[in-house]
Amino acid sequence: MRWKLCCSRTSPDPNIFPPQCGCIEADFLEQVMNVFEVCKEKALTLPLSPGVYIMRDKQGTVIYVGKAKKLKNRVSQYFQDTASHSRKTRAMVEKIADFDVIVAASEFEALILECSLIKRHMPRYNILLKDGKGYPYIRLDMNAVYPRITMVSGIADDGAQYFGPFGSRGTTKALVEELNNALSLPSCNRKFPRDIGKDRPCLHYHMQQCAGWCMPGHTKDAYMDAIRQAKMLLEGNYRQVAAVIQQQMLQAAEDLQFELAAALRDRLNTVQKLGQKQLVTAGQNTDTDVIGYGETEAKACFTVLHYNDGSLVHKEYQVIALPEDREAAVSTLVAQYYADRETGPRKVLLPFPLQETALLEQLILQKTGKKPQIYVPQRGDNHKLLLLACENAREEAQRLTEKEAHYSGRVRLLSKMLGIEHLHRIESFDISNLGSSDIVAGMVVFVDGKPKPGEYKKFKIQGLSQADDYESMFQAVTRRFLRYRSGDTGFADLPELLLIDGGATHAATAQNALMQLGLSIPVFGMVKDDRHRTRGLITATGEEIRLDKEPSVFSFVGAIQEETHRFAIGYQKNLRSKRVRYSELDNITGVGQTRKQQLLQKFKSITAIREATLMELEQVLPKNAAYAVYSHFHTDKEGA
Repeated sequence: MRWKLCCSRTSPDPNIFPPQCGCIEADFLEQVMNVFEVCKEKALTLPLSPGVYIMRDKQGTVIYVGKAKKLKNRVSQYFQDTASHSRKTRAMVEKIADFDVIVAASEFEALILECSLIKRHMPRYNILLKDGKGYPYIRLDMNAVYPRITMVSGIADDGAQYFGPFGSRGTTKALVEELNNALSLPSCNRKFPRDIGKDRPCLHYHMQQCAGWCMPGHTKDAYMDAIRQAKMLLEGNYRQVAAVIQQQMLQAAEDLQFELAAALRDRLNTVQKLGQKQLVTAGQNTDTDVIGYGETEAKACFTVLHYNDGSLVHKEYQVIALPEDREAAVSTLVAQYYADRETGPRKVLLPFPLQETALLEQLILQKTGKKPQIYVPQRGDNHKLLLLACENAREEAQRLTEKEAHYSGRVRLLSKMLGIEHLHRIESFDISNLGSSDIVAGMVVFVDGKPKPGEYKKFKIQGLSQADDYESMFQAVTRRFLRYRSGDTGFADLPELLLIDGGATHAATAQNALMQLGLSIPVFGMVKDDRHRTRGLITATGEEIRLDKEPSVFSFVGAIQEETHRFAIGYQKNLRSKRVRYSELDNITGVGQTRKQQLLQKFKSITAIREATLMELEQVLPKNAAYAVYSHFHTDKEGA
């Protein structure tokens, strides 16, 4: 196991080194080798049985889950000849501090357990299927007082009717929306009959997407008629629904109710379009799933084409990093894909033979009650479908490869301009404030040239009586890297570059914070021109690097600066908005945080609370608290 020579920034654990360290110390290498040898010896004591192994890092976080026919043989391979490992496997092994194993009764049981543990822990080094929620269904409970059409992830034994499964969540959600719009059914969160007549109708009513069932004047019978029509549509009887609506339209025209007739005409057109799109067909069990696989020099793609009666009804795909073993990758993804499905196809066509085909057949049989045919077609129509699926997969992989090549190209150019050997992760900071209140800092993250919103961080600056950008920046940077030094997993990754919104003094402030923590990370300020546009980067000593001669880098740094500013000012505005919203309620006796939230949830604004009657307030708060709120807003007016 080799480690890059030091300084605290590039060492695996800067906590081990003093700030002045210039090389790796022998005791650290000894610690690393001790961990490696302990794991190696532990692996050699494992049984030659099937099971699952769980790799953990020094924080105890699960970083990899795998299955094995023989645990001893498989796990010990990780701690043998590390030079033969791929780059990804070496990176994982370097982070292993310990591992656990679970012996299984059979190889199939190990497969099921592996899928379950991957879904639970989402380990960093596993290939993960992004959508593990299974096929969606449409739920309709005709026994409810006011039934609603909703999308759910599975069937429950609750007396409701379930339609599907459907090919994707997007398709199902769109179908629910179209059904609600076609029949003017509600899609809001209001509860009926509780909320009828309590508030103004929402935007859907004004957009003519809902009949306004929350308004007085509608009968429950009319609502149930619309629900029954929705049920018939879900059952595929759209012609019957169309005939009923057409009869209603003709009757309205005969009664000279032309506005109603026009509305029914529009509904009829929508229902006919739903039938023509054959969305119900997409909800039936597919008879054939075609697994496609394609790869480029950098990416791979796993694709599933769903066919029913020879017609393509849906396509799903996921692009992944180029795997070391394509058969193992496809086998893992197929297992994860069907592990949560309650229905499955009659046939699954594979792009190439898999050693675990029998296990996959058993998995689908256990989940769906039907054993599918899983094979690699060599000729005929099925072979053509497979070629189409693989071509789809290759094109998706190529598209993303070209997109990432664009990102990586500008990152490489930026790293060359700044003299940074390996630039992977960039973090950028900006300060936002309004006078001396709500002083905040925002940190955004770009990895391989792309933003990672899930890793953005917010810092509410503490202990300042007035705005001070430099002190605020020092505090934000210090707090971010103190969290890293403490082992906080949310701050575990170190950047190779730190960008600060501001000039040389801002960059020097951030650099000083890093030095006090014994960290060495390149820091540059992002300076703007007279028109408030990005001009270039500047060091802590005032040396400026112009970017205008490299358009791709110029736009890249500009995008980082704008994203950082947007994120910081958005957080500051959100805090200010909350403070303003709550300020008028702060001094009312008997109204604490919970009651403030209840009031705002009901009335939406301070203005609406001010205009509410005492009776309306008493529907939300106890009588004494409601009277206190009412008196607060009306005493001056009544006494004037």
